[in-house]
Amino acid sequence: MTAVTGTRYGSLLYPDPAPSAIPRKHPAMKPPPFRYHTPRSLPEALDVLRESPGEARVLAGGQSLVPLLNLRLACPEVLVDLNRVEGLSYIRDDGARLRIGAMTRQREAEFSELLAARSPLVVEALAQLGHPAIRNRGTVGGSLAHADPVAELPCVMTALDAEFVVAGPGGERVVRANDFFLGPYETALSPGEILVEVRIPLSPAPPAASFVEFSRRHGDFALAEAAVVIEGGESCTGGRVVAAGPAWTPSRLETVERLVAGSGVGRADPGPRRELMEEVARTAEAAVAALETHADATAYQRRLAAVLVTRAVARALERWSRN
Repeated sequence: MTAVTGTRYGSLLYPDPAPSAIPRKHPAMKPPPFRYHTPRSLPEALDVLRESPGEARVLAGGQSLVPLLNLRLACPEVLVDLNRVEGLSYIRDDGARLRIGAMTRQREAEFSELLAARSPLVVEALAQLGHPAIRNRGTVGGSLAHADPVAELPCVMTALDAEFVVAGPGGERVVRANDFFLGPYETALSPGEILVEVRIPLSPAPPAASFVEFSRRHGDFALAEAAVVIEGGESCTGGRVVAAGPAWTPSRLETVERLVAGSGVGRADPGPRRELMEEVARTAEAAVAALETHADATAYQRRLAAVLVTRAVARALERWSRN
């Protein structure tokens, strides 16, 4: 078997280009040439995308795209910078939904009192995303549109059953998080479309939830992660369980969800919860093993994802019992 060589970025390995495709001048840390646009409004940005010949990419915080450009793993002919577009950075509560503008900086969202009160799971995940310097520039929408299989925000938004507002030549459309992520670095965005807003459904009180991940060092790309949301009053009636890492996209583990929903555990008695967690551990391992995993996924990574799912369910149930 011939070994595949390449450049690792995020969770996947990018194969090296053929020797004939390598420029004579070494490309390391220098992006390929491109035409650069700085629109001041969303309609202007959409017009630039529509009129651009060849491949065009949207630049948000640049924490993912710029390294890809410098490594020449991305070679767009046109770059559309959204940083001067007004009206895409905000965090609002409209009563039914929490609305987050796509250009909202991750650091701003991390320290948002509104997010902490209404959707603390997002804040919990953001605190584990890279380093503060990255979160200072990185945007909520940029991370989601980049769609790294082990990025924190795609996993969390899938667990929260969030919706994404997408603007394009034909107007706006709404895509559920569960339908947005199609594969590694691949989303439901069509050419010429821009992710403009994230909508998180709200309940009178935030549901009990948890997010856990594992990386070799703090700030490194995670090897695996899990996000869990628990629903119910005096007894547990449902939840959403999402694993990320070994699969192509953040994946709902429906067998674990059905197990939690049908458990009927109550807030006051910890005994049934202990029995439930033993079953969750066995079910999570089987559910992760059944996922369609990418070529780089190892048995260790699959086992790790199952362990993190079990820990996330246990933590979410513990928080639910204290509510």
